[in-house]
Amino acid sequence: MAHCGGSAEAAVHYLSGAIASAPQEPEPYAVLSELWSARRSELAEVVRAADSLRTVLAQSYISFLESNMDDAALAIGSVTGARPDIAWAKAPWFSDERFLGVVSADALAEAAMRTMDRGHGLDTESMRDRFRPWFDAIDVVAAREPLPDALAKMAILLRACGLTDASFALCDRADSVERTMLTEVVRAGTWRKLGDSGQTAAAFARALALDPDNWSLYLDLADVRAEQGDFTTAVQLIDQGLEHEPTDLTLRAAGAAYRTRLTGSPSALRELVELAPRLPNDSYRGLLIDHACAGPALPVELVAAARRIQSS
Repeated sequence: MAHCGGSAEAAVHYLSGAIASAPQEPEPYAVLSELWSARRSELAEVVRAADSLRTVLAQSYISFLESNMDDAALAIGSVTGARPDIAWAKAPWFSDERFLGVVSADALAEAAMRTMDRGHGLDTESMRDRFRPWFDAIDVVAAREPLPDALAKMAILLRACGLTDASFALCDRADSVERTMLTEVVRAGTWRKLGDSGQTAAAFARALALDPDNWSLYLDLADVRAEQGDFTTAVQLIDQGLEHEPTDLTLRAAGAAYRTRLTGSPSALRELVELAPRLPNDSYRGLLIDHACAGPALPVELVAAARRIQSS
């Protein structure tokens, strides 16, 4: 505090910077703990807003000190998502039994999802080394509190880090408690990462059997069938999905694309041209247009209109 002009905010900023430079070193945490004991109300005010990476980092450890392990997990998950290039979870408290023995499976699962929020690539040896404490925490918490959907979400992180066998194993552990739609969707995503469209489709079909009113699963399975070149089944699946959610933009656009590819229908391509600009995902929009424009005997001017949308 003497170095920070007596400012608790400046002290948190300084200590968080020290933690960021070496998350595994215990000294900054010890100083932050002493500061928390001596000036709790001031530090609480500093971390309450948690509007920067450093304050969220401080919030994670202060939550641990307060025995609020779920909030501690969520905060460090958010920090990791912002800067996965730093091994935040090598903090001594993250592997402490006081944390691992108490944090809920749901909170750790949500924290694991937050580590992937920014879409950083995690499938490298260096990332796997930084995330090793997460893998260990998942093992401990999954054994202590095997909630199927929580385990499935944790399995997504394992997959993102390239640990596909471990991801499948965690899904199998979830199944041993109760089979759920989410577990099959996660399993499908892992098979997709491995490039096995047959197993991907089988997993989505099992998910659909578990939740037959879920329109998005019809779309997921239709997309896989389209990848396999089975546009007849893809159209049938989209039509089933539309029975549950007739106004969904993505379902309607996919249906138009797959009907165009199957039948060469100009009216279906016109529908896609109308809907495609409103699709939020550029790559998916481009994929649908590619499928549609490969349809038989389509009017040249309609194909050109679709391609203009793709290139805009």
